[in-house]
Amino acid sequence: MSFIKLYLAPGKEHSLQRMHPWVFSGAIRKADGEPEEGEIVEVYSSKREFLGMGHYALGSIAVRIFSFEQVEPNYSFWKSKVQQAYDYRQRLGLTDNPYTDVYRLIYAEGDGVPGLIVDVYKDTAVVQTHTLGMYNVREYVSQALQEIYGSKLRAVYDKSAESLPQKSVPDAVNGYLFGESEGGLVVTENGNKFFIDWESGQKTGFFIDQRENRDLLARYVKDKSVLNTFCYTGGFSVYALNAGAESVHSVDVSKKAIDLTIKNGDLSNAPDRHEAFALDTFDFLKGKENLYDVIVLDPPAFAKSQKVRHNAVMGYKRLNAEAMKKIKPGGILFTFSCSQVVDKYLFNNTIMAAAIEAGRKIRVMHHLSQPADHPISIFHPEGEYLKGLVLSVE
Repeated sequence: MSFIKLYLAPGKEHSLQRMHPWVFSGAIRKADGEPEEGEIVEVYSSKREFLGMGHYALGSIAVRIFSFEQVEPNYSFWKSKVQQAYDYRQRLGLTDNPYTDVYRLIYAEGDGVPGLIVDVYKDTAVVQTHTLGMYNVREYVSQALQEIYGSKLRAVYDKSAESLPQKSVPDAVNGYLFGESEGGLVVTENGNKFFIDWESGQKTGFFIDQRENRDLLARYVKDKSVLNTFCYTGGFSVYALNAGAESVHSVDVSKKAIDLTIKNGDLSNAPDRHEAFALDTFDFLKGKENLYDVIVLDPPAFAKSQKVRHNAVMGYKRLNAEAMKKIKPGGILFTFSCSQVVDKYLFNNTIMAAAIEAGRKIRVMHHLSQPADHPISIFHPEGEYLKGLVLSVE
């Protein structure tokens, strides 16, 4: 099997030699053909040294490398990728855990499979592809999942229609690649119950990346009043209820999200201690001084590109300053950013600026990130997107 060869400009091979999986369009000097989006290509240095194989794409990131060796990218190759990801989660104690049956099986570059996300919800795997190249091999992925999980797998659902570049597959539709389901089930995370709807929910249906941070929150909420903002389906709220919080208020601007939050709250040990509000967080915070012992700020990505990063930073600063002003003395603030273009250094500085504006004594209790089933390749630090701080506010 032959592939189109791309040759880099002199000096542009160093990042690939350090096993960084991205080739930017400006680094390509010439090609021995005209690759189409999603096509597999081979990348060579200006001295014609082989560097890697990957999927070609239109845009600034022209190639995402899936192998730094010359391979035949057939079914066996892709199955080995899925198997390696499974083996890693097995070592993490996630694949047969009676207290947690929801986890991320494949995390794109972190598992050497750029453009692919696979989340497992009990007996259903949800596949989401972000590149045409990975979309083209989704059936291989589904088949590999069936072989690896065997009878433990009931269905594989493809949810790529929203995540693919708009022009790549204009007629892409979500649907089952294997089996079928009623479109939702109750899963367990650290002993907490959640209803997951992957067909109509955001992303693949649940924000799995906050699992360990939700567990940490549970240590601080007994007999406390808790506010969970941008709550989506109420992940932090359920943990707080089950950990003995005196009261929990959940806030999200989406009525649909609030409906799911209420449903999940009803699965907790004490739904009577829970209220949910379909409101903008800034509007909700007005007049709420000294009501909450614990506040969670987990907003969606305020910035998805460098162009709007400044506006995002101002948004994070305003949000955190408001919460710092409102929280009770001695309160605890869990604050997060999932914007990839806002790194830890910038995020920490933004929170410090908010603290200065709030004029309160604030100490850092914990530095937070994403869990181990969202692994960060040491060669691809861009894979670290979730950052957070737990703050004590006097």
